Amino acid sequence: MSGLGMAVPAVSLSEAQAYVRVETGEEEAVLAGLIRTASALCEAFLNQVVVTRSFEEELVGDGGWQQLRTAPVRAITAVELVSPAGDAQPMAAHEFAVDIDRHGEGWVRVAPRQRVIVKGSAGMAADSNGVPEPLRQGVIRLVAHLFATRDGATGEPPAAVTALWRPYRRLRLG
Repeated sequence: MSGLGMAVPAVSLSEAQAYVRVETGEEEAVLAGLIRTASALCEAFLNQVVVTRSFEEELVGDGGWQQLRTAPVRAITAVELVSPAGDAQPMAAHEFAVDIDRHGEGWVRVAPRQRVIVKGSAGMAADSNGVPEPLRQGVIRLVAHLFATRDGATGEPPAAVTALWRPYRRLRLG
């Protein structure tokens, strides 16, 4: 289980409206949905949370350090032990260890076979204004593409989108 919730929009509705040249509010709901979609696709491509939000991640301990899938981790706020019945209780500080390395990777160490839920916050930027401009431009360009092809028109997303995002992409082996 990894719980992040919905991606926080990387650009504002007014930015997207200006880019696609929509002046009336008639299509705001459509644009808002496309912004959420493009922001989620950006995060999926990057393998990173873009705008900071809380997360919960479940893992089973192996006695060694285990890397969290969520990144970049800003804070680990709780580690809870999950009982066989499924109830979660906070663990005492001496029962686990946590660390966040300089790359924003979160690490947890618990006893073997202990099922735990790790809670915290993750994200590259505190809000959409802190998102690196190439990521924001990629999201806006993808929103414009999705908006233009919303009625069933075909066409590949602009190559510029992945070109803008690629330098921020995190790849994991194994």
